[in-house]
Amino acid sequence: MLERAGLCLQELDAIVFGRGPGSFTGLRTACSVAQGLAFGSGTPVLPVDTLLAVAEEARMAAGFERVVSVLDARMDEVYSAAYVHDNGRWQREGDFSLGPPQSVGLPAGWAMAGNVFAAYGNRLPAGSPRAVALPAAAALLRLAPALLAAGLAVPAAQALPLYIRDKVAQTTAERAAIRAAQPPRP
Repeated sequence: MLERAGLCLQELDAIVFGRGPGSFTGLRTACSVAQGLAFGSGTPVLPVDTLLAVAEEARMAAGFERVVSVLDARMDEVYSAAYVHDNGRWQREGDFSLGPPQSVGLPAGWAMAGNVFAAYGNRLPAGSPRAVALPAAAALLRLAPALLAAGLAVPAAQALPLYIRDKVAQTTAERAAIRAAQPPRP
């Protein structure tokens, strides 16, 4: 891609990557690739929250400017964060959340975007506009100039993942307890 653009790695202002939240393996891979390219070229890295990239995709696809981004965290939970687009920039309202789909807060007049509607749609707040959106590379690239101008680029060693969840699997006993608590199937 750089060759087609007539550029070399050292000419880039920064290397943008999705830092999370998300799957542990995916986040570690993104960070590793960003670090490797950045260390080799002396280029800074620009970490971008994946939920922010979801909000940006929803803005481009549906014109939403007040978005609660929601991504499937597996284990019957979702990651979420609220963002407002104002004066050409996104601001996160509050902190990141991890919890069951029904715990997602949705202020009146806000839209919801993410990849959770097929799996959890009936357990999410109803009555608001929705957009299926993923943290696409194009969103990262659209976000990069404002984030770079805000001084958010960091040295390669700081290309670190954003983990919201500490636990990625359930023990055998936990899975058995969950199955035992479910009502019998007809």
